[in-house]
Amino acid sequence: MASRRMETKPVITCLKTLLIVYSFVFWITGAILLAVGLWGKFILGPYISLIAENSTNAPYVLIGTGTTIIVFGLFGCFATCRGSPWMLKLYAMFLSLVFLAELVAGISGFVFRHEIKGTFLRTYNEAVQNYNAQDERSIAVDNVQRSLRCCGVLNYTSWFSSVYYPVNGIPPSCCANISDCNSSDLRNATGCYELVTTFIETNMGIIAGVTFGIAFSQLIGMLLACCLSRFITANQYEMV
Repeated sequence: MASRRMETKPVITCLKTLLIVYSFVFWITGAILLAVGLWGKFILGPYISLIAENSTNAPYVLIGTGTTIIVFGLFGCFATCRGSPWMLKLYAMFLSLVFLAELVAGISGFVFRHEIKGTFLRTYNEAVQNYNAQDERSIAVDNVQRSLRCCGVLNYTSWFSSVYYPVNGIPPSCCANISDCNSSDLRNATGCYELVTTFIETNMGIIAGVTFGIAFSQLIGMLLACCLSRFITANQYEMV
């Protein structure tokens, strides 16, 4: 019996080390999600409003998810160091819930990518039609046109039906060079919708792949936590 306990101790030590490293990486993932959520809330708010028809809770979801992962990442480290089987089982249960949530999010984003494109077409068109160069959405439109070097929804003619056009013409943000803007610049400019949707189509597969990769990494944590809990429980029974 004593020799068997001696055999399980190195296994328990190895599993503890791996689970602590995993929990630390898991904690970092939560910190990244929290940072992205805060960035989306305070920096990308106007841009997100161009994609969503109504106010979106995506930044709050990222902030909440990141905070929860940080807390449970610390809990996982504590449970591993403490060697508590019930804490390890609770940690494994949380990882399974995170796995399912990320799997659903990845599948939903990939399946409904065409709906995202349709929503962007409607909301960006509304932003162009109601453009006044002053509110948040108008400033976001200007920033998109400057950064992507695009003009209008499909092309520069999208501005002809805008409430801004009859008095002020096409916004300067359509011009590659504001100090030297001519009609050829506008005619050659690509529509913003085409550039954004091309980006979505090109990168959605990558984003979905990364999401699935992170999701399936939770299975490693679940397996480590369950195995460690089992070995610790078996070792405790052998000591009795």
